[in-house]
Amino acid sequence: MKTDINWQQLTPPTVVTDTTPSFFSELVQETLALTRRLFIQLQRRPSSLVAGIIQPVMWLVLFGALFQNAPKGLFGSTTNYGQFLSAGVIVFTAFAGALNAGLPVMFDREFGFLNRLLVAPLASRFSIVFASAIFIISQSLLQAAVIVAAAAFLGAGLPDAAGLSAIALIVLLLALGVTAISLGLAFALPGHIELIAVIFVTNLPLLFASTALAPLSFMPGWLQVIATLNPLSYAIEPIRYLYLHSTWGLNDVVMHAFWGDVTFGGALLVLLGFAVVALLTIQPQLRKTLA
Repeated sequence: MKTDINWQQLTPPTVVTDTTPSFFSELVQETLALTRRLFIQLQRRPSSLVAGIIQPVMWLVLFGALFQNAPKGLFGSTTNYGQFLSAGVIVFTAFAGALNAGLPVMFDREFGFLNRLLVAPLASRFSIVFASAIFIISQSLLQAAVIVAAAAFLGAGLPDAAGLSAIALIVLLLALGVTAISLGLAFALPGHIELIAVIFVTNLPLLFASTALAPLSFMPGWLQVIATLNPLSYAIEPIRYLYLHSTWGLNDVVMHAFWGDVTFGGALLVLLGFAVVALLTIQPQLRKTLA
């Protein structure tokens, strides 16, 4: 007796799997690869990182010794100027490093490497920006950790674990905003000479027009107004409060501005707003260049 066999029933069904990587996974892979490239460059030429650590430590030692015999009460409730200065050095180091974030991108533009990336089949060209931001923020956090350790060794004390986490958050927000501005300038300015000029023009004026080296009460009235409008002051004062107080909260007043008191939480909101505004401001330039 002849039996017809249905071979289609005996053949196992073919399972089709989508091996195409998702957009998010490709973006992460590209960002990590470009970030690794920046760290390899830093490993080959570590002088910038070493100088970025040695210089603020020298500030702590030299300025701390310079004002060691300052009159009591000149720098607030502390008689240890190194303790007062630590917050300013941490913030200014993060600010200076983030302000230089656009230089590697600018050099890539001038040497033609950026053009190669722009014509490469990338999932998103914004991975170039993300990699630069991750690299600079990581470097800023590393420098801040070294400065905190050096300040503790020099007698400035050490905040608790929650305070150290708050310092990391403050450095992160400030570095994010300044890095965004620097990257926007790197794509907008014609060359690295112009970018370096902007860095030199804004670096020291923003330092001296903040509360990094002296309290608000020590400044003339017009400089107090400028200092309370300076984003660096909103990063310095919360960190300084952590050094001067063993207990702290978001409602604690950290700065007496000309328009009112600034709380710890309020300073964090100002830094968050600064970072958001900086990121939104550079979006048109990034879309124009990377689209």
